[in-house]
Amino acid sequence: KSEDDLPTCSPFSVCNKIDTYETPRIERQCRCAGSQTCSSTLQPYDGHTVTDKTRQFKLCEPIKKLPKCRYFRDVTWTFITFPDNVTQQIMHCTCPKNSVAYIIKRQAYQTDQGLGFQYSFACSPQSRLRCQRKEPCRLFTVKKRPQFEEVNTNTLCQCPHAHYCPSHHKDPGVIPGKAYTEDSIRAYSGYCM
Repeated sequence: KSEDDLPTCSPFSVCNKIDTYETPRIERQCRCAGSQTCSSTLQPYDGHTVTDKTRQFKLCEPIKKLPKCRYFRDVTWTFITFPDNVTQQIMHCTCPKNSVAYIIKRQAYQTDQGLGFQYSFACSPQSRLRCQRKEPCRLFTVKKRPQFEEVNTNTLCQCPHAHYCPSHHKDPGVIPGKAYTEDSIRAYSGYCM
């Protein structure tokens, strides 16, 4: 409800998560210690922002204090879900330019309050492969939440010359795929147009 309800950020925790996929949406995660405030600007070059596809992760600390990740080796961030639905994301290093983060490990842990999960992400270079005929160029995973849809996108290949890959799951060239009703998730595949 207010800033005081938020936990104090641990070092290199994401304090604001900004989703820019459709209408920009800020999700407060924690509050910075002392009199420091967490950036909520849509400006990705404020010195406190790590960008991943359509998301901006804002940190209390300057991101230049984070080392550069090595492809496929280093964990760029850890995302923790606690049994009480609270989440925490801790940055460890920043992915090189033009790379994407992908999940490398999911670990369950038991607490007195119930089951929680820890997800680890690493960096991969963006695919330079050309799309083959009838092969999707982008995947969309859409999770329905109470007030909005949370969308993750993954680019699989580059469209041939004079073609483009849909950037939104409601664009022409996107076909609905499998639905996971228990998680309110639906997958979509985008094809070169």
